[in-house]
Amino acid sequence: MIRAHRSHDLLVRAYEQFPSQACAESRNRALGCRMRGGFTLVELLVVLGIIALMVGLLLPAVQAVRETARRMQCQNNLHQIGIGLHNYHAAFRTFPPGGLEVRPQWRRGKQLAWSAFVLPYIGENPTYEKIRFDYAFDHPMNADAASAVIETYLCPSTNRISTRNRGRGATDYGGIYGERIVSRNYPPRGVMIHERSIRFRDITDGTTRTLMVSEDADFPDGQWINAWNLFDQAFSINRAPRFENDIRSKHPQGANGLFADGSAKFLNENIDLEVLAALCTRNGAESVDDLD
Repeated sequence: MIRAHRSHDLLVRAYEQFPSQACAESRNRALGCRMRGGFTLVELLVVLGIIALMVGLLLPAVQAVRETARRMQCQNNLHQIGIGLHNYHAAFRTFPPGGLEVRPQWRRGKQLAWSAFVLPYIGENPTYEKIRFDYAFDHPMNADAASAVIETYLCPSTNRISTRNRGRGATDYGGIYGERIVSRNYPPRGVMIHERSIRFRDITDGTTRTLMVSEDADFPDGQWINAWNLFDQAFSINRAPRFENDIRSKHPQGANGLFADGSAKFLNENIDLEVLAALCTRNGAESVDDLD
């Protein structure tokens, strides 16, 4: 009888304990589910590492696409300049002079640039009307006109603090005066030269093989009204010292150039120097293949 009573007590105690154990196990399972729903520190670091790797892979590609777009915009600028120069030639039967009364040949010369004469033909007639061509480019009478910023004359790849250069509208493009790679360039054999206007018939090397204008990005005297935006090429592309204006740009591996036929093309900085010299002359009788 005593043994049966003890068995009954054990069964009652087990029955009383079972709900508590079941509830405890249920709570533990729920807590475990909640804990498994979050990130551990290691998992978080792995995710952040993957994101950083993807950004590192994508960023150069994005930058390359942006630079391609900027280079195309630069080519479009040169194409617009080419249209303007051709329209000028249609109106006057000649291209504008590269510069008038350029110093120091002219002690107190006006030093007005080709890029000022072509303004009406690139849609900048209001600025052109302000220029006093009977005064020098840096005369106070021309201060207002010279301060105008002409977007067509600015390459979007050039990083600059201001679109003005010492108070005057900047330019990243210069006229080709000739070359000093294989010659002394005397007399000058470019299309944009001092005190003289060149015609199509003077470009005996062929318009598709003769540069008229090219990039000369961020040159210290790069002002569209200032006729010092002319140069005779003397170095490889993008290799000239800063004090020397030459074909240079902020584009990787080369610079854009405008040919006398109005086409704008990208010039590889590794182009053969003799070929580059030939492209910078209008009448050198060199044999050069088309760059296409």
